[in-house]
Amino acid sequence: MRLRLGLPKGSLQKATFDLLARAGYRVSVDSRSYYPTIDDAEIEPVLMRAQEIPRYVGAGALDAGLSGLDWIVETDADVVEVCDLVYSKASRLPARWVLAVAQDSEMKSPKELGGKRIATEVVKVTKKYLAEKGIEAEVEFSWGATEVKVPDLVDAIVELTETGASLAANNLRILDTVLETNTKLIASREAWADSRKRQKIETLSILVQGALMGAEKVGLKMNVARANLDKVMKLLPALRQPTISPLSNEDWVAIETVLDERESRDLIPALHQAGAEGIVEYPLNKVIP
Repeated sequence: MRLRLGLPKGSLQKATFDLLARAGYRVSVDSRSYYPTIDDAEIEPVLMRAQEIPRYVGAGALDAGLSGLDWIVETDADVVEVCDLVYSKASRLPARWVLAVAQDSEMKSPKELGGKRIATEVVKVTKKYLAEKGIEAEVEFSWGATEVKVPDLVDAIVELTETGASLAANNLRILDTVLETNTKLIASREAWADSRKRQKIETLSILVQGALMGAEKVGLKMNVARANLDKVMKLLPALRQPTISPLSNEDWVAIETVLDERESRDLIPALHQAGAEGIVEYPLNKVIP
């Protein structure tokens, strides 16, 4: 059994390879090749544009793949959405397809786009959005450099953004969010019905989700005198409950917990003040809830 897995080529490629590495899969590819090597004999990866992956998974040419919700919707792909993987080339936040106009445009609402022209890479997504809003506008496909087309060539664009910085730099103003999107692990219905392939896909899902969660968390270990245990415990978050272990000195215990990395900066001084000693922070590859 070999699982044919579509991986996104281009802007999302490095972030995807890094995620797979954290999950325990070593993937490498020659700059001119579309067939990466992976240290799992049961997986056959193929590099292709994220826009195409849902279509090929839906058709059964690929057993599974990583692509965005936006391209699943845009291609009308009939796939099994196995899990959400919220990561991108620049952050661990969902991306948005937004409706934008020139900064000095008089338009303040999407309703004002009736009869206007909109350029975008996601034509079907945009038309669906306009239909839901009751707006009749012309939507044309954009091959790229979409931001420069406003206002001389089109009246508005629908463009992908994570922070909005690129739009602002091109003197564009967001009117509305058309679609919030993130990467998903998807499977073909044929592969999902095959018990061996489904088990392989579910294993991949568990590991990559664990890798994403692990990237945002750290482990903390410390020693605490029993006299200070209540004070320290009140400060500690955990996925369930911190682990408390006795030490050879009966008056002391060891505590271990997992927390969001962003919390540790403020928490560690507070723990030290409350009586914790020998505090060690360490990174985590994977966290499986």
